[in-house]
Parts: sequence; structure tokens; C-alpha cells
Amino acid sequence: LVVGIILVAINPYKQLPIYGDAIIHAYSGQNMGDMDPHIFAVAEEAYKQMARNNKNQSIIVSGESGAGKTVSARYTMRYFATVSKSSSNAHVEDKVLASNPITEAVGNAKTTRNDNSSRFGKYTEISFDQSYQIIGANMRTYLLEKSR
Repeated sequence: LVVGIILVAINPYKQLPIYGDAIIHAYSGQNMGDMDPHIFAVAEEAYKQMARNNKNQSIIVSGESGAGKTVSARYTMRYFATVSKSSSNAHVEDKVLASNPITEAVGNAKTTRNDNSSRFGKYTEISFDQSYQIIGANMRTYLLEKSR
């Protein structure tokens, strides 16, 4: 069993200018550890390992309620869509990114720490072609708790 890097989401409770296209391009092609720790560094490492070893990769996003796990997953998908972009697959990538609001719209409940806390775990599988460009995605949810 090999365990890679683990991403822990922490909500800064304010918008930070560290998720734009310029930052995506700065992390694209870099080696893990060459730049500051960042969600894009984790995404780049997974993308690179997929291409290098031709093996499936997983990114687990962990954190407390309200930490920004769903937002982190969205940034990761945006990273993959940007670095794998080609004119022929742009529509598929746009559809994958456009489906993202669905992850936040279903089964949420108010808690003492988060007004929009999900009762579901989300598993998103992104499919790539032989050129490592996005060709589709499949999203699954699983119930974490019934009590809310």
C-alpha cells in the first residue's frame, strides 16, 4: 500500500488571490517541493504521476466541517481542466467544471459550525484519454450520517 500526499483543507474565511490562472500555470510542470505547498502542487503531482506511470491517481481532501473540501475539489478540477486543455476537449472540460455546483446543492444541513454542511461524502472520478486530456467525469455521493 502506497500513500501519497494528503491534502487538508483549511478555510481562511476570506478570498485569497492564490487560485487564478497565473498560479495554475506557475505550478504546472513543477516538481513537488520546488514551490510553496499548495492545492495546485498536489494536483500537479497526481497529474504528473498519472502521465509518468500510466496509473490511476487519487486525491483525498480532508478537513473539518466548513473547511472548504468541496471548494478544494473544485480548484483541483479546474487545475486539471486548465493543464490538460485542448481545443477538441474544451467542451468536455467545461461540462465537468459546470457540474460542480451540483456537489453543493444536494443534501446539505445547518450545523453549529457551518450553515451549509454536507451530509454526503463525494467521490468524483475524472477520466482522461491517452493524451491526458479530460474526456468525462463521474460523481458519486454516499451518506455520511442520517441524524442531520
